[in-house]
Amino acid sequence: MAKTINTVLGPIEAKDLGKTLMHEHLVYGFCGFQGDATLGGFDELLCIKENMKWLTPLRDEYGFKTIVDATNNECGRDPFFLAKMATIMDLNIICSTGYYYEPASAYMYWKFRSGFADVVAEIAEMMKTEMTVGIGKTGIKAGVIKLASSNGVITPFEQKFFEAAARVNQDIGATIITHTELGTMGPDQAKLLIENGANPTDISIGHMCGNTDIDYHERVLQYGVFDCFDRFGLEGELFHTPTDEERCDVIAALINKGYEDQILMSHDSVTVELGRFHDKDSDPNMKHANILNIPSRVIPMLKERGVSDAQLEKIFVTNPAKVLG
Repeated sequence: MAKTINTVLGPIEAKDLGKTLMHEHLVYGFCGFQGDATLGGFDELLCIKENMKWLTPLRDEYGFKTIVDATNNECGRDPFFLAKMATIMDLNIICSTGYYYEPASAYMYWKFRSGFADVVAEIAEMMKTEMTVGIGKTGIKAGVIKLASSNGVITPFEQKFFEAAARVNQDIGATIITHTELGTMGPDQAKLLIENGANPTDISIGHMCGNTDIDYHERVLQYGVFDCFDRFGLEGELFHTPTDEERCDVIAALINKGYEDQILMSHDSVTVELGRFHDKDSDPNMKHANILNIPSRVIPMLKERGVSDAQLEKIFVTNPAKVLG
């Protein structure tokens, strides 16, 4: 039977995903933005126009067909908005289920429930339901589970989400994508998921490009999971990350070591930040922080480092189809 993946407009075969970006945010709000609704309310028309401005050239000039929207449940995830954008733009958009890392998340609800319920079972039930039945009353199904861990640690409560996700992966083969904070805990995330029964080829360890240590990447890759370089455009002191040039150096080195079948790429771009308006266009720290950075600027860097068109095809087409299908 052909492998399928849930998009916000319904399931499609993995072989039809085409060129894919593995970790983006069409709209995103840091947890708590909901409380600033009076001065930072949701402007849907602005969000549609801003996303059309960036997604049109992504599709028409650069040929991308699929976007994984990695927005967590409590960070402004909006399946109806994603479905509208998928319809308007004729793109495949894949929605997530899951929560952010503990210091930036809304864990109090689950901590409260842990006093009288098995929250690992409840979280797993939530994730599975959102992937098999739908999110809320929308009927729109999530296509991936999004997990996250803190800087230098997977907290005991974050671990519960990893355990729950591994259960759902065992049950329905769910794809798992992750957030690693500041280039830490990649090998630990892979080990924890696999020890709890998750299939390595269903796992993408994210934000790995926060770390330029080749040994760190190899320790993750040796688990058989995917190594996702998905913060291109977020550079320097503001984001505590390497430059895009340094990220490209690492990818080229890993390809030379034979890991081209396990590499994924994306930006972690936020097209519209929910809450009060932030003029990113005038912020010098954000000059490359957009969804066109990889096709317009980064792919030429990779080619300068000897990465071939066939290898790029694997990174943007073949490998995403494997981890998502």
